[in-house]
Amino acid sequence: MRSFASAVIEAPVEEVWEAVRDFDALPVWHPAITSSEIEDGRDSASVGCVRRLELGDGGEVRERLVALDDVARSCTYEFVTSPFPVRSYRSTIHVLPVTASGHSFVEWFADFDSDADVEAEMDETFAQGVYATGLKGLAAHVEG
Repeated sequence: MRSFASAVIEAPVEEVWEAVRDFDALPVWHPAITSSEIEDGRDSASVGCVRRLELGDGGEVRERLVALDDVARSCTYEFVTSPFPVRSYRSTIHVLPVTASGHSFVEWFADFDSDADVEAEMDETFAQGVYATGLKGLAAHVEG
């Protein structure tokens, strides 16, 4: 299954990418994330580092940085542990320039497996609750 959300953000691609590429900065712009900590004292730009996120509802997610590409402006991570009933979750945030306006196009998506009875619920949770909400927060952070 693929969950997906996207947005045009009225800020230059460099500013948006600067906010997105910091693997430890999700609480700065995502309203559903209350804290983030990179485990084992590793650098947040170090592929393989693990961040521990505390969710607004008290849940915890641990995610491993799989790829960080400054040329393509993309960041890919996967679940290490999560409260969500999914398997093999891998997500990417990709920031592209909108050359006609000087704004940024941001897409955020994940591929995951889940049991059929929760697939639609997980798609809604990720696409709307995580990605769309996060993109609105990102826009407010870099535009305001």
